[in-house]
Amino acid sequence: MTNKYKYTYGTLANGLRTVHCQNRGNVEYCGLAVQVGSRNETPRTYGLAHFVEHSIFKGTKRRHSWHIINRMESIGGELNAYTSEETTMLYSVFPKGGLTRAVELMHDLVANSEFPERQIEREREVVLDEIASYLDSPSEAVFDSFNDLMFSGSSLGHNILGNTETIPTFTSQICRQFLERYYTPKNMVFFYLGPSSAERVASVVGKFFEKLDRPTIKHTLQPPAILEPFDKYNHIGSHQCHTLMGARIPGMFANEKHTFALLNNIIGGPCMNSLLNIELRERHGYVYSVDSSTSLFSDCGELTVYFGCDPEHTAPCRKIVTEIFNRLASKQMSERALNAAKKQYLGQMAVASENNEQAALAAGKSTLFKGFVTPAHEIIEHIRSISTEDIRNAAESIAKQGLSVLTLG
Repeated sequence: MTNKYKYTYGTLANGLRTVHCQNRGNVEYCGLAVQVGSRNETPRTYGLAHFVEHSIFKGTKRRHSWHIINRMESIGGELNAYTSEETTMLYSVFPKGGLTRAVELMHDLVANSEFPERQIEREREVVLDEIASYLDSPSEAVFDSFNDLMFSGSSLGHNILGNTETIPTFTSQICRQFLERYYTPKNMVFFYLGPSSAERVASVVGKFFEKLDRPTIKHTLQPPAILEPFDKYNHIGSHQCHTLMGARIPGMFANEKHTFALLNNIIGGPCMNSLLNIELRERHGYVYSVDSSTSLFSDCGELTVYFGCDPEHTAPCRKIVTEIFNRLASKQMSERALNAAKKQYLGQMAVASENNEQAALAAGKSTLFKGFVTPAHEIIEHIRSISTEDIRNAAESIAKQGLSVLTLG
């Protein structure tokens, strides 16, 4: 993992920020990072951020839905989008030379989307089918059900897709109002990665976006309250139990975020030598799958452990997970084990950094929330500086808090 990209930043007169990363490839990546997601919704509008992201491709004042998709596909490119709790990403990947086409299309979608009622009706059915399919997959549904409990009383505590009560209420007018409220210049970042110069990208973005004039309303999010740990079992008639165990950790701006990321990788990262894989799968043969992950938001985060197993193995798996956290909290790792863990984690990051699409998206999101992209060498130095005591303290904070548990079975 090296400082592969040089980042150039800019701001248009209307407040739209830009981040540019130049490389020598023959593929270009660009898009908009918008600071809006499911966390900006109310109970009556659950799912609206995702629904608008889906429906934004369904027609503008200038184009029908087919023309929107074909605009990039006709040159071998792609147009895509996704929604998370705090961010919506709208972006395109295309062969070298398609920059003006892509930027003009992005502007058309943000400035002129009409959300035609006929298309909206079809999209309601698509999203409702997506919800039904999701709920039929307990290994996925357990995550949202867990967050409903972990962040109860907060706008973080609901499914990004929405629900069967809210989706049918979304109209063209509601979608346009949401778009105009949140897709504003000061609430977005235009990101680019590719061979075009910073000057050219700035010129093209300015040409299309400088006249976008929408007021930005300041949105204040309340940090979710830290609740007592819960222990729930939801009977769904499944032959397999799906369990999620987890606790709150600091958010994306915290100094300790790299420590918790390393701890997570040690406990249940993607490699076969993670503590959970060794104990639950290799040594005992209890689980079909096991992993851990972190989710970081602007003001909080969570670390969770997922495993799927036969019902009779749920209790011993829970015990082993708890014991692993308690062991790491009570006894420092050896320097040798920590150095091996750092080497592995930095290697994974180096491999991941070769994915240009993810690098472009990460640059957009980082600039959106922090105003800049943290240089790779600073991240490497931070990870190398993590001590055995840092890992112990991170594990202790989780052990003292207590692991919340939800099982669907």
